[in-house]
Amino acid sequence: MGLVAFLAGMPLSWAQVVTTQPTFFRDTDAVTLIFDANQGNKALANYTGDVYIWTGVITNQSTSNSDWKHVKGSSFNSPSAEEKMTALGNNKYSITFTPRTYYPGLTNAEAILKLAMVFRGAGGNPQGKGDNNSDIFVDVAQQSAPLEVRFTSPAVQNNNPIFINSGATVSVSGVASATATLTLTLNGAQVAQQTNATTLTANVPVSQSGRNELRLTANNGTTTVSSTVYVVVRTATATAELPTGARKDGVTYLNGGTSAVLSLTAPGKESIYVIGDFNNWQPDAAYQLKKTSATDAENGRWWVQIDGLTAGQEYAYQFLVNETQRVADPYAEKQLDSENDKYIPAVTYPNLKPYPTQTSSGIASVLQSNAPSYAFQATNFQRPKREDMVVYELLPRDFIARHDYQTLSDTLKYLQRLGVNVIELMPVNEFEGNESWGYNVSFYFAPDKYYGPKNELKRFIDECHKRGIAVVLDMVLNQSFGQSPMVQMYFDGDKPAANNPWFNRDATHPFNVGYDFNHESAYTKYFSKRVMEYWLKEYNIDGYRFDLSKGFTQKVTTEAGAWSQYDQSRVNIWKEYHDFLVSVDPNVYPILEHLGNNDEEKALSDMGLMLWGKMTDNYNEATMGYVNSKADLSYGYYGAGQGGRGWSKPNLVTYMESHDEERLMYKNLAFGNAAGTYNIKNLATALARQELAAAFFFTVPGPKMIWQFGEVGYDKSIFSCPDGTVPQPYGTDNCKLGNKLPEWNYYKDADRRHLYDVYRSLIALKVQEPVFENPASYTQSMNGGVKTIQLTDPRLNVTIVGNFDVQSATVVPNFQSAGTWYNYLTGEPLVVTNTAAPLTLAPGQYAVYTSRKISVPTGTVLSSKRQRDAAALQVVALPNPAGSTATVRYALGQSAPVSVTVTNLLGATVHTSNVASRQAAGTHELQLPVQQLANGVYMVRLNAGTQQQTVRLVVQH
Repeated sequence: MGLVAFLAGMPLSWAQVVTTQPTFFRDTDAVTLIFDANQGNKALANYTGDVYIWTGVITNQSTSNSDWKHVKGSSFNSPSAEEKMTALGNNKYSITFTPRTYYPGLTNAEAILKLAMVFRGAGGNPQGKGDNNSDIFVDVAQQSAPLEVRFTSPAVQNNNPIFINSGATVSVSGVASATATLTLTLNGAQVAQQTNATTLTANVPVSQSGRNELRLTANNGTTTVSSTVYVVVRTATATAELPTGARKDGVTYLNGGTSAVLSLTAPGKESIYVIGDFNNWQPDAAYQLKKTSATDAENGRWWVQIDGLTAGQEYAYQFLVNETQRVADPYAEKQLDSENDKYIPAVTYPNLKPYPTQTSSGIASVLQSNAPSYAFQATNFQRPKREDMVVYELLPRDFIARHDYQTLSDTLKYLQRLGVNVIELMPVNEFEGNESWGYNVSFYFAPDKYYGPKNELKRFIDECHKRGIAVVLDMVLNQSFGQSPMVQMYFDGDKPAANNPWFNRDATHPFNVGYDFNHESAYTKYFSKRVMEYWLKEYNIDGYRFDLSKGFTQKVTTEAGAWSQYDQSRVNIWKEYHDFLVSVDPNVYPILEHLGNNDEEKALSDMGLMLWGKMTDNYNEATMGYVNSKADLSYGYYGAGQGGRGWSKPNLVTYMESHDEERLMYKNLAFGNAAGTYNIKNLATALARQELAAAFFFTVPGPKMIWQFGEVGYDKSIFSCPDGTVPQPYGTDNCKLGNKLPEWNYYKDADRRHLYDVYRSLIALKVQEPVFENPASYTQSMNGGVKTIQLTDPRLNVTIVGNFDVQSATVVPNFQSAGTWYNYLTGEPLVVTNTAAPLTLAPGQYAVYTSRKISVPTGTVLSSKRQRDAAALQVVALPNPAGSTATVRYALGQSAPVSVTVTNLLGATVHTSNVASRQAAGTHELQLPVQQLANGVYMVRLNAGTQQQTVRLVVQH
């Protein structure tokens, strides 16, 4: 006799993960829980250490089965003695307690409906759970219930039915809480009865194909109660090709929205059903997925057509894989989360479909034919040239208090006024939890509901395009997380199984988080390309910033240096993805967060990819006033020469700050340098240092990126906690990912508004003047305390000078020609007769000179006192060294009393000249009587109102 035939004649029984003694107990009764580690996910089977329970209760005040109350113990990873289980042998463990006194904090108003639990080792791992890593629940008898009845076999787990082969006999047993007549029916027909009893057992042959209902009823003469178990008789999986027009994973709607084809890639699985609102969450033969043939280009694809849908109605659904595992649809455009959706305010997501808590657990997907659409209005949007890109990176959670797309759309006037032309949103795909940076993505086709409905995201993108602003999405395809169905379907222990089609069992590089995609797998490539295509077409986005792009490799490295080395296989992967992207959209922005060696980045740039250019440390050393080798800004230039990267294309997206880096202003204030009265830890001075940095940031050719509120000097540390404190020692990142308050009030502060307007003016200059796109020549000297830039073009020459030191310094600006130059930010002219003549710059002083006068944007406040007074510090002594005569040339931003004092190196005053009680704004000259001075070195100090400037002068007759 064959094994299958033998089993068909035997009664089938099923064990439970947790059983109780007694079967029925109230919260005031002592109960013994017996955990069988051989059942469920089996993670604790053959575990040799101590096992502990982690448990809470579901009460009448819980909103769902995920809303545990009164959890026992204070730390999952450090169990207490009261949570320890007693080993019984054969992988079984027990614990005895009285629920009403065991769980802390219960009140008389709370009725315990269920005990909720999982089990774990002494350090929190491994974790013993139910099938599909589900939580385990045990019902508690209610004081008001005079009679209850329950199946003890077959044991139902996770609301799933029992699956059997045709003709099999099911071993059934049930128990009542009091003496009653117990009746067992199969599909409504009685198959067994026991009178005046508390238990019933029977062996029931089941042969009807598909779903069968076993119902156990108890009647004590006054009360009738029942319990139901479904048994599904297996049918062979059919093989059929997908209908024409539906040959893709995900949902395809047919017949005017009354039918839908659902397709799922799941190679190696034995059976898959779809369950949902359309079939009362019960599998049946009509909802069993077919397999495509082995000749299908995507072997391992399953599909089913659902008919009888109501067009426009939302249906929640899941796939039931291999009869026990419930997973969501990885391609669904909306997901429901029983644990997190309840915390999304109705103002953020109106009329959010409730999670089906009574029928399922885990993430559930939503399908909706003929869903409300959004009609894009900006149909003629032209993306900015790459050379002109000014990207504004933001996290909706921390940028606006309401964290929704509607409010984000309302801020666009502010960003448009600033002049940014690209907005980069941190990940908005459905991620785990609600308040997150978004890099823990699990569902790639669904916008996270914490930020609002998908049509509000489309409206935001449309509103950006109306204002000439492109939208780039931060896309996380290096890793995914545990809610992903593609992770769950092939999981072994605590990591992806070796046969997972998409994920590596172990990450190939040292910076991995979550579970590492294998981008050499055909399955991963198909999935990634579908994601890339989807947002470009469905949402009209303009490009992607690909997170951790250096992780797209199967070359195993264990330390960062080796990981960053040139990797041809990784280049090949990105070439394939780039070729696909431009086939979908030839003008797409494909930006990589690569941060690798320059030779590989150059190769990627040459093929058309754009790359993040981190310059945070360099700019911050400079803004803090430490003019060492770390303050060299040369590497922020993509091109050849003067310390640049040597690339031929402007594909370097340089940034001073990003979401992942410390805020420059925080370090200016915390660690800034000082000399005399000049102190960078002073707020106004620290903000002025940011203006100085901006002058040497936006004027460097190539695309640029700003982190949110950098334009107003955001000064809260990236590590700051909700109470505003920064953990010590500095750099501890336990609050790095935590919420940060938006600082919209900063814009109202005069000094911060001044920084905003400097940003605004420099962005306008960069975007409007062709010299910053492709200058005829570009030179930079960015490696000292005094830095200079020269851009030359037939239409405009630009020279930038700045002093990053904390003391006065002299610079030779090397103006491209003699004549009148204009300080772009103040409008003040400077007559240049000698292009090699030095300028003396006060600490932090800078100027952006243009060869023709260019107006700053209308509405700026650059004529504020701080900027006007700064112009009075533009002083030079000529010639130097001086012979018989010397001239002090200076410019006043506003009228002021002026005097000049000359001292020797001993500090003795050798000459004083009170030039005027009040001198008009503009450029002036003063002759010094140096013929009266002995040879030597002197300090010439110009006093203009409250400002002071000192110049070093050598006298040599």
